[in-house]
Amino acid sequence: MGRHFLQIPGPTNVPDRVLRAIAQPTIDHRGPAFARLARELLERLKPVFGTRHDVVVYPSSGTGAWEAALVNTLSPGDRVLAFETGHFSTLWCEMAARLGLVVDLVPGDWRHGADPDAIGDLLTGEHAAVMVVHNETSTGVRSRIPEIRDAIDATGHPALLLVDTISSLASMEYRHDEWGVDVTVGCSQKGLMLPPGLGFNAVGPKALARRGRLPRSYWDWEPIIAANRQGFFPYTPPTNLLYGLREALIMLEEEGLPQVFARHDRHAEATRRAVRAWGLEVLCADEREYSSTLTAVLVPDGHDADAVRRHILERYDMSLGTGLGRLAGRVFRIGHLGHFNDLMLAGTLGGVEMGLLGAGVPIKEGGVRAALACLEEGSG
Repeated sequence: MGRHFLQIPGPTNVPDRVLRAIAQPTIDHRGPAFARLARELLERLKPVFGTRHDVVVYPSSGTGAWEAALVNTLSPGDRVLAFETGHFSTLWCEMAARLGLVVDLVPGDWRHGADPDAIGDLLTGEHAAVMVVHNETSTGVRSRIPEIRDAIDATGHPALLLVDTISSLASMEYRHDEWGVDVTVGCSQKGLMLPPGLGFNAVGPKALARRGRLPRSYWDWEPIIAANRQGFFPYTPPTNLLYGLREALIMLEEEGLPQVFARHDRHAEATRRAVRAWGLEVLCADEREYSSTLTAVLVPDGHDADAVRRHILERYDMSLGTGLGRLAGRVFRIGHLGHFNDLMLAGTLGGVEMGLLGAGVPIKEGGVRAALACLEEGSG
């Protein structure tokens, strides 16, 4: 009985008002009502990315938006500099290699973000772009994008900066224009509080001018941007998801983006205090790089994080994120993003604490109390 707690770091819980918006009757995607909808939401998207420039919307997952960022800007044989910050950064690199790019991957320990101090020594005249995941969903580690841009600029290098914001968009502070990002990748099913199905590219002028020669058709920016000027798409758009996107953007505007970011920061800090009170360790090793949308928790040696997750799902009907790649069985991930409030966090952490004890993981009690004290501090 009761509701299922979906506390993975995406897809996230979809608000009822967004679900109701999606349930509206489909309209003619070549008609004037659709054109008004498209122009409205494309403008409303821009502040979420922190840009004045075009945002391209695809019927796709974030993986499709990854590919679009690469094929629109790069050419066969181009070298890209990338940082191994977790499972998804490596997947993006594997895609780049399959597309015919040469990937220089900087190894990482999955506990730190991309190192801005390494840029000067690693970036060469052959590199066409730098690829960075802003918030690595598999680890709960954020990379310091402004410092990376500064490091690129300090070399005088013309490399494009391509950034994945899939698990940070609309939840953590992000400024595409101000931070000098050339292409930002996003998707619908996390901070934007929608079901999966929409991928995004925020496109800066430098990226739009740097037209690569990789093959592209469906992912080509030019016909989409041209059609968007009139409020249309060069293919059948996902009209009902766009209804939901408009409603989600209105919700973000009602709360105010600074307040959205502050809420996520509070919930992340409260979660970390709970983890420490339990005597466990947060995976992210640098406090400057803490994620505000998820927390990856290391379980003690001799214990299986997936067994903990199974126990919590079967006993308390709550889903937590699994450890991916080299972290399989070593961590579980608590998602605290999107349509989420203090009471939902308290319930989530209560389930985790009971689940850890029930699974036989040696912890100290009091993690939930520590989190509640943190929330109380920030409620004034």
